[in-house]
Amino acid sequence: MNARHDINVNIDERATERMNFRMKPRVKDAIQRAAALSGVDDSVFAINALYNAALATISTHEHTAVSAKDFAAILDALDNPPEPTELMRRAVEGYKQRVTSR
Repeated sequence: MNARHDINVNIDERATERMNFRMKPRVKDAIQRAAALSGVDDSVFAINALYNAALATISTHEHTAVSAKDFAAILDALDNPPEPTELMRRAVEGYKQRVTSR
């Protein structure tokens, strides 16, 4: 990572927000060393790393990958749903008793 890889420059917004937190000295030293090796200051390095980690976490939680075989099984189940079992009926009734829709 170097200055030309600063993801912040691609975001057309003014930097107005702050995050303040404490960290252990060993963590800070590692961040500062990695930033220096990358040719950027520690703020740029940390923001890039945090933003990339945030995007990866969001992506992981918003996307599910399935095999072609599993995808076909999902589509088949949607097109040809099985008859509900007695256990499924009781679960729906229990849900209706516990949850109020608005």
